[in-house]
Amino acid sequence: MVLKVGIIGCGGIANGKHMPALSKIEEVEMVAFCDVLEDRARKAKEDYGTSESLIYTDYQELLLNKEIDVIHVCTPNNTHAEISIAGMKLDKHVMCEKPMAKTSQEAKEMIEAQVETGKKLTIGYQNRFTTAATYLHEVCKAGELGEIYLGKAHAIRRRAVPTWGVFLDEEAQGGGPLIDIGTHALDLTLWMMNNYKPKYVVGNTYHKLSQTKDAANAWGSWDPEEFTVEDSAFGFITMENGATITLESSWALNSLDIGEAKTSLSGTKGGADMHDGLTLNGEDRGLLYEKKIELETGGVDFYDGAGSDPAYLEARSWIDAILNDTPPIVKPEEALVVTEILEAVYESAKSGEPVFLKKEAKK
Repeated sequence: MVLKVGIIGCGGIANGKHMPALSKIEEVEMVAFCDVLEDRARKAKEDYGTSESLIYTDYQELLLNKEIDVIHVCTPNNTHAEISIAGMKLDKHVMCEKPMAKTSQEAKEMIEAQVETGKKLTIGYQNRFTTAATYLHEVCKAGELGEIYLGKAHAIRRRAVPTWGVFLDEEAQGGGPLIDIGTHALDLTLWMMNNYKPKYVVGNTYHKLSQTKDAANAWGSWDPEEFTVEDSAFGFITMENGATITLESSWALNSLDIGEAKTSLSGTKGGADMHDGLTLNGEDRGLLYEKKIELETGGVDFYDGAGSDPAYLEARSWIDAILNDTPPIVKPEEALVVTEILEAVYESAKSGEPVFLKKEAKK
């Protein structure tokens, strides 16, 4: 069986991840490309489609195409829910790029549509598919770290502010580094801990470096007038079972302790961190140990192992879930909790007060 896929949003993430990964899967044919900029959709068709592939500038017209089985939503955050819900109601399975939605209410409405229609819905957290993450997840599932009561979600860039698209637009995106890269680190941490029950959140956001003119930056200086989102954000999350998660994110921070989509874990039997590859630690017979995991599978200069690209593995897993009618690796209910926590960090930063997510029982 060949699944016919429509791409909605043919910008950076579609070209950098979704379309290249899907092009490697035999059971997939990209038959439609949609973007508000027609030239971008046309270029996507040239690169990844066929002569019969269709071009759209209105996603609603694409969704009316009954031949399309699956859509990939690669648009700004404030359109994720609207497009995903419409897609499911028109009989499409939906892969939506992270974060799930701009708000938790929108994310809940996406889940309601998924339940109502029975279509599959997943969110693009491809970092679960790195070698380090899949290995560590197996370690956690096996209980080798014991009860994990401390998690640290790391997403720190020293100077790497994205200056294209709508990344700096709070209205379109809902936030800056927290919702952009912090979301990946938080997803990994919750997944490893298998803990999706936050109790309350305390957060702070900062606009300390965003107004710097002629700033050093990986993609060239940003325009301070366009930089309407935070440049860094930090959260402290207490879970219902008493576990603690710290969340740190930045696009611009005077720090050398940098790293994206990484987690550190502390449990009753051992710990792990992803700062320099993957290292496990613990105590054995009264002595402390560190165990460095060799993540490369090659062993010879010209071969580094096959099938290890996280983007491909994410797409392959997603297509398999549809073909085999199995749950996707990234479940929408899990992605909802990520969005709830991110939203609570922003709310706490504005109010200066903790935000409670656990519903206290009435006395």
